[in-house]
Amino acid sequence: MPRAIVLGGYGLIGSACVTALANAGFQVTGVGRSAAAARTGDRRADWVIRDLTRLTAMEWDALLANASVVVNAAGALQDGAQDNLAAIHVTTVQSLVEAAANHAIRIVQISAAGVSPRASTRFFRSKAEGDAILTREARDWVILRPTLVLAPEAYGGTALLRAAAALPGVLPQVLPDSPIQTVCVADVAAAVVAAARGDIPSGTIADLTESASRSLPDLTLALRRWLGLPDPVFRPHLPAWCLHALGRVADGLGRLGWRSPLRTTALRALADGIRGDPKPWLAVGGKPCRGLGETLAAMPATRQDRSFAGDFLMLPLAIATLALFWTTSGLIALANPDAAIFVLTDRGGPAALAAALVWAGTFADILLGLMILWRPRARQAALGMVGLSLAYVVGSLVTAPDLWADPLGPMLKVLPGNVLALWVWLALEDR
Repeated sequence: MPRAIVLGGYGLIGSACVTALANAGFQVTGVGRSAAAARTGDRRADWVIRDLTRLTAMEWDALLANASVVVNAAGALQDGAQDNLAAIHVTTVQSLVEAAANHAIRIVQISAAGVSPRASTRFFRSKAEGDAILTREARDWVILRPTLVLAPEAYGGTALLRAAAALPGVLPQVLPDSPIQTVCVADVAAAVVAAARGDIPSGTIADLTESASRSLPDLTLALRRWLGLPDPVFRPHLPAWCLHALGRVADGLGRLGWRSPLRTTALRALADGIRGDPKPWLAVGGKPCRGLGETLAAMPATRQDRSFAGDFLMLPLAIATLALFWTTSGLIALANPDAAIFVLTDRGGPAALAAALVWAGTFADILLGLMILWRPRARQAALGMVGLSLAYVVGSLVTAPDLWADPLGPMLKVLPGNVLALWVWLALEDR
């Protein structure tokens, strides 16, 4: 049985490649840095949990042993707290090519349509640099460059498109002059299988794309209809300055580990247009990629798709609400601790213990409110909010049960916040 290695094997494209290769009779090994994300992948694959950018030459050599093909589906959109474009797109490819020199192995590189050393974004420039290393130094290689990939699973930009499509009664007109071409993830995976089998000649560089293109608002409207939602009532135009401001905010969140699809790299790529030429792929015997209509027809929308679109919009709002609520409550107590201490001492509590509890709770509130904004610790923060809220509830029943009968319901209001934190904990998923 031939063996295939898929770098970034639990990503949007990587996971489709893992499944398609396994269905085609390959023994598949996926590589990625998150064990939790790997557990959600195809159970037929073996997994190596490692950071690709830190693999040693000896580890690369062991990884590629007895493999006939390695598919590089690893990538990142923009530099951030968890991503380094040069390390992922350039250094990793260089290390892969050097290790592959010791093996009879084909490298299938998943690049992107529009890459160029003179591209407007570092994403495309770094991808072009990695492609150049491959073409210059590797012995057996194929480079596939998909346009906007649509899949049953949504992530990043495609998740944002679904969310925009699901806005109640509204369809923002964003970048109406930018042409967009799409490709079905199944067609990308099928192309990878064809390359892995040797059906595609070495040295091929080809875009994977439909032939037609459309504007971003038209694509969003098509997704809205795919979701089974009525046509929008309002179609407001989003001015360029507003989009630029959103991009800068998203870039800031990227430094906190959030891979927002609204970062400036994604917006610049959309503004430039996402286009490809299907002719080179057809010229080497590749199967034509289906158009947008065929892609959407092949993956009918379900109730889960509609729920996800709404959840994707609500999640950042929920996180911002929790961060504001917890930090503000802590700062208010910090500004006037005596009032909080009086609530306990007035009911017979020891002054020293009351002061200790108030100060501990104050700093815990602020810490959790800030911690939920840091992506690597957001889930732990949400769970911490649930735990601390329960502690406040139990403590109030012991020390101040009369607060539960207060007409303003200060303790009852803890419960909705607790449920919101629990929902965020459930909704956040590492990839």
